Parts: sequence; C-alpha cells; structure tokens
Amino acid sequence: MTTAAQRSGAPEHGPHRPPGVVVLGASGFVGSAVTAAFAGRPVRLRAVARRDSGPVLSPGSTAEVRRADLTDAGELAAAVDGADVIVHLVMHGGGWRAAESDPAARAANVGVMENLCGILRERRPGGPPPLVLYAGAASQVGLTGGRPLDGSEPDRPHTAYDAHKLAAERILLDATADGVVRGVSLRLPTVFGHTGAPHGADRGVVSFMVRRALAGEPLTLWHDGSVKRDLVHVDDIARAFTAALGHGGELAGRHWPLGAGRGDALGEVCRTVAELVALRLGRDPVPVVSVEPPSTAPATDFDSVTIDSAAYRAVTGWRPEIGLRDALERTVAALAGTTTSD
Repeated sequence: MTTAAQRSGAPEHGPHRPPGVVVLGASGFVGSAVTAAFAGRPVRLRAVARRDSGPVLSPGSTAEVRRADLTDAGELAAAVDGADVIVHLVMHGGGWRAAESDPAARAANVGVMENLCGILRERRPGGPPPLVLYAGAASQVGLTGGRPLDGSEPDRPHTAYDAHKLAAERILLDATADGVVRGVSLRLPTVFGHTGAPHGADRGVVSFMVRRALAGEPLTLWHDGSVKRDLVHVDDIARAFTAALGHGGELAGRHWPLGAGRGDALGEVCRTVAELVALRLGRDPVPVVSVEPPSTAPATDFDSVTIDSAAYRAVTGWRPEIGLRDALERTVAALAGTTTSD
C-alpha cells in the first residue's frame, strides 16, 4: 500500500484511485472484524495496531499491516499519512473499568483523538477533509431509565470511561465544525462474537457467560434477569463501518447510535447460552442463578438498553443481519474450538 508519494507526504488524488482507509486499533476485538470487512472492499487498506500480531486477513490480501504506538503523536502521524478514511477504534487495553483508576487510560481513550485532530488540522491538504469514523459507545448517555435510545438524548455519562468516550467524540465533532475532518461517531451497543484475531478476544458479558458454561460453571446474574442489552454480533458492527463509505457528507458532524432494536433480556440470553452449550457438549445445561452484586457495580449494570438505529439505517441501508440465536450459536461454536458453516 505504501507508495513513494505517500512516503514523501505528497497528496495522492485521482478519480479512479480507490480511497486509502486506515484502521487504528486493528488488532482488537472490533478492530479485527472491521479490518476484515474493509479488506473485502475496493480500498487501499492499512491496518495499524500496537502489537506484532495484527488482524486475521485472507491469504493474498494486499492490506498493509503496521505496528505503532498510537499514543505517540509522531507514530500516529505516520500511521495516518495519505489517508482518505480513518477508522478510530483505539481504546485503553484495560477496558472500561481501567478508566476509573488508571491514569494512562485517558491517553488512549482521549489523547489519541486530540493528537489525531491536531495532526489533521496542521496538514489541511487540498480536496475534501478526511472522513473519520469513531467508535463511540451507546452508554455515553448515562442511565436510560429503560427508554429506547435514538440519538436525541442528552449525554450524562455515568462512568469515567463514558466520559472519556464523550470527550473524544466532542473533539472530533469540534474539528468537523472547523472543516478539519468529516467526523462521524458510531455509538456502539453491546457487541459480542468471535474474530479469531490473536489479541482480539471478546471480553464482554456474552462471551464471558459462554466461557463459564463451557467450563461447567453456573451463569450468575446481579439481578433477576430482566435487565436488557441491545446485543449485536461483531460482524454486523463491522458492516456498519463499511456502510459509511460514500455517505460522509450525510453522516458527518453528529453521532449515530447502532443497535438491533430488540433489547434482549440477559436472563433469557444466559438460558439460551446454557442450552446451546449443553447441546454442543451433550450434557445438562448449567444453572442460571441470581447473586448479590458487588458494592462496586455501577448503576449502569442494572439499567436496560434498547437502541433505535433507524436514522443510520435510513442514510446507509445498514441493518443487523445475524439473528440473536444464530449469533450465540456462532459464538459458542468458536469458543468451543470448532467452526460453523454458513
């Protein structure tokens, strides 16, 4: 992918040249799926991660895989050189809980966006500004009270992680207002599944419960099971990012919540996981039980989330295609060390 013009910093333009897409955070759970999705599109792809083991790409892929510490402004600048589209999927390796106590979390969660917009502000090349697709979080709104989210809600983040995500999003949208970038924040729901990337394991609640069931352990809930999450398979989320191509003008300057719109009760999800694992292993389902929550559990853990993504669907045509049971079956099969057929 890297050409002499890119190495020299010279702009590359041309009506028949495919866009240059740079995925930042390409080795992570969502990042590896997004990278694979863009690898199937007519783009010049660069996948950037801080580890040697990058995303899993098909044999013969022409994507450039680059290692970089994206919290370093110089390495970040080199990573996005020549990009027409930048997909920002960088987050602190400790996940959302680390934001409460680890000072380094802000450097990844907010500092990368600060540096990125500063780099692009200084360059100001001719032609349209680059399209920046940012992975926000539906939880940035804070407590929902059980009301479906459609993107019109005020933001009242309840955790340090959500405050970080909101801060990064505002930096991006401010740069959009200044004409530096065309920024789009895709606020993600509860994403789950399996990608096969060496460092891309899903650490969310669904895969956690699948692993417990495979180990023969009870599935424990901190509530009566009625709390809902909007669950979407990672492959559907990856398609949501590629769906933004060609719609930058319509999408730029705001956030867009993504979801299936169902609101899946976690008790029923856990019972389905227990059933699917039992069928695969030929044994009785593990029990699903309610336990006392720890004193440190945030209020958001007991708040139901359902997401109306009609606005994004209307612009891009995207919608989740993998049903919940199918998605759970794929996840169980992958984590059990087997493969499923499509």
